[in-house]
Amino acid sequence: MSYSYHALKEAINSLKRYRTHSISRHHERYSFPFLSGTYFSYRKIDVLRLVSIAYSVSKDPSYLDVGCGYGDFLKRIRQYIPNATGIEKNSEIFYECGIGKPNFIKIADAQWGIEQNYDIIFVGWMDPGVDFRDAIKSRSDVVITTLDQGLSLAAEYDGHGYRRIAYWRTPSWDDVNYEILNRHYTKIPLETYLKLSNMRRAHNLWYIYCSNETKSEVIVKALKRNNNEECKSLSNRYDFENVLDECGFRYLESTGDPISCEERLWEICFDNS
Repeated sequence: MSYSYHALKEAINSLKRYRTHSISRHHERYSFPFLSGTYFSYRKIDVLRLVSIAYSVSKDPSYLDVGCGYGDFLKRIRQYIPNATGIEKNSEIFYECGIGKPNFIKIADAQWGIEQNYDIIFVGWMDPGVDFRDAIKSRSDVVITTLDQGLSLAAEYDGHGYRRIAYWRTPSWDDVNYEILNRHYTKIPLETYLKLSNMRRAHNLWYIYCSNETKSEVIVKALKRNNNEECKSLSNRYDFENVLDECGFRYLESTGDPISCEERLWEICFDNS
């Protein structure tokens, strides 16, 4: 997400003030996602799902994270795909925040800066009003996106030569942030808090797109195989996942009104059409 110099400096100062009264070092990744986290919440199982997809289509997969920010999610992918790279338009996130830019992140506009083909392209965020889907279309058969309903637009690739083959739902950063604020940083009656909690929704969707039928079949098999092993490895997780559990966004937990028939969190759904 693009910020003006003034807005970025103010955000940095706000984060410093926040840290003086924060009760958990993990809360800021949801309250200040641009500086300390991502615009989507994730668990280790999300990383492992993307890694399994990558290695299902190539023994030595090439992976690009478009709009990677300072690389919070990308660094975790690189633990399994060491040559994974990122592209980020906003250079200020490094220079104004005093963060050293790693060599695996390129400062460029995705509209023009994707110069080679990749086995996997991941798009975790797309600014409202920005649309670089055509630039991505010619560079990979497999695109994985996160769609924050109501915020990140143009994140669906159905009309660009791809077919969605699988998806799952997770909370967005602001879903978690609202829960954290209501639970720890605002003084509201318990009854009111419970009502607000019961109204919560998980607004982030992970979509897997593929334009190659053979690769689609391979990816689906890999996801199903990986899905069968997930419950056995839930203890192998990131420390900040405790915040998600505490806020009511547990693995395979249902959200909202059962009448809405929304899938459980992190439940993989496959498109048969």
